[in-house]
Amino acid sequence: MKRVAVANDHRGHNAIEEIRAIISQLEMTCVDYSIPGDQPADYPDRAYVAGRAVADNEADIAILVCGTGIGMSIAANKIKGIRAALCFDELSARLARQHNDANVLCLSGDLIGSNTLRKIVETFLTTDF
Repeated sequence: MKRVAVANDHRGHNAIEEIRAIISQLEMTCVDYSIPGDQPADYPDRAYVAGRAVADNEADIAILVCGTGIGMSIAANKIKGIRAALCFDELSARLARQHNDANVLCLSGDLIGSNTLRKIVETFLTTDF
């Protein structure tokens, strides 16, 4: 069973709620490093904890959410062994997995709607390298 680490900063809370539900529906295990929406959090710290989980083999893949997804992507890619991809559509999610073997998906909590979010997450989690 695939283990999916999730983490967010304060702007990614609503999206993380949806992502946890998708992980459950796909019958995968959620390794939850998320924080409540009313709790302040810095994206580099949140990217590090979930990225380390993947690098240390405590999770197979991670999904990170901040306001734009850019900060999480930059921070996660500083961790040895992490290949984080910022995706805004289903195609970029598929190609990130198929062609780049991305092991961390970074998302915007502010710029992506619920339907698009679902398609991106499902595609990323079900596409193999």
